[in-house]
Amino acid sequence: MAALTAALPGGRWSTEPSVLAAHATDRSGLPAQGAPAVVVFAEEVDDVRLVLRLAHAHRTPVVVRGAGTGLAGAATATGGEIVLSTARLNRILELSAPDQLAVVQPGVITAELDSAAAEHGLRYAPDPASVAISTIGGNIATNAGGLRCAKYGVTRDSVLGLDVVLADGSLLRTGRRTVKGVAGYDLTGLFVGSEGTLGVVVAATLRLRPVPRSTATLSAHFATVADAAAASSALTAAGLQPAVAELLDGANLEAIDAAQGTALRERGAAWLLVQTDGTGAEAEAALAEDVLTPFARSVRRASDVAEAERLLEVRRLALPSLERRGRVLIEDIAVPRSLLAEAVDEIAAIGRRHDVRVATMAHAGDGNLHPIFGYDGPEVPDAVTRAADEVFRLALRLGGTLTGEHGVGLLKRQWLGDELGEESLALHRRLRTLFDPGGVLNPGKLWSD
Repeated sequence: MAALTAALPGGRWSTEPSVLAAHATDRSGLPAQGAPAVVVFAEEVDDVRLVLRLAHAHRTPVVVRGAGTGLAGAATATGGEIVLSTARLNRILELSAPDQLAVVQPGVITAELDSAAAEHGLRYAPDPASVAISTIGGNIATNAGGLRCAKYGVTRDSVLGLDVVLADGSLLRTGRRTVKGVAGYDLTGLFVGSEGTLGVVVAATLRLRPVPRSTATLSAHFATVADAAAASSALTAAGLQPAVAELLDGANLEAIDAAQGTALRERGAAWLLVQTDGTGAEAEAALAEDVLTPFARSVRRASDVAEAERLLEVRRLALPSLERRGRVLIEDIAVPRSLLAEAVDEIAAIGRRHDVRVATMAHAGDGNLHPIFGYDGPEVPDAVTRAADEVFRLALRLGGTLTGEHGVGLLKRQWLGDELGEESLALHRRLRTLFDPGGVLNPGKLWSD
């Protein structure tokens, strides 16, 4: 540690207890298992290379951190490690409108990239609910999704290439600047979603897309959450592909009403927000309205762009509103879209069996559900843990996954083998050892070391 602090310029590291505590965990709610030894604030790529070179030589663990908005504990300290913050690596290095791409450092805030692209009639498609505060590096580490991913894909679908510092401090460049390219293995795709276990992203070449010429937004309320889930599945069965299809159950609506003074819950026990875009947005919205109407209490179209933006903001307020009511444990399963209604019903039944509070929100357009368990006190109750275990097993039984967009981190590592199987998990371990033979990058995440 002395070699590290001696080599870094002043102001780029801290051992102050308050700074260590502020960088010891993420938004998952999981407590840090111990305090980090030091927090390094990288301002240049060479800072990252120096940290990893010394960590590799001294076998000192490193936890990489963006904005700390992760929901699975991947950026949580386990004690005695270096927390490497990339928040100050926050420049947009290039934005090319002709090539519809941007080259950015990992600390760029996702919404700020989207705003910069908008000046050129473009946008960065992935839009996690934390878009205003999360960083591109964190989004890449978790392969984050968002409201628009049903149509435009998750983060991996917008990453063309990466600059990655490996565990020994060497710099690797992957990918390309072209729309197409199939030379060699897809190393770029391998790093996306690797949760800081294979290397540290220090630059990313990202695909931008034209801002749609028009949008149309529908707000539908339902008597039951099962009706809303069935309506969403019906949209898929009808061959429609809205850019946004977001579902909130009654518990979410009650929390938003309490926090924002709205009256969403009075209109029904579930809400589905659907947005179409592109030149055919109006026609697709009309078809979507026809599909939704037999299931819904009411369906109405937003009168203008401002109202549509307000509706999207209401959706993004769901989690903060729940967090105002107490501690939460946020899960992240995904199931085949045709089984969305069954999954929603089973999650509610699991909550009743274990007598725990559960609110379910979903990126319904791609079958990604977020059952959110509420609890009191500093520790996750055993009943909540047992309920979460049932939710994970439900997802796998339905042919789904433990995590659609938040990652495994610490939160889901004990279940990863259930999804991958022994052979696949063993291959994962060998790959990790190949990139990080000393085991310094985010140890204990994804699986127990």
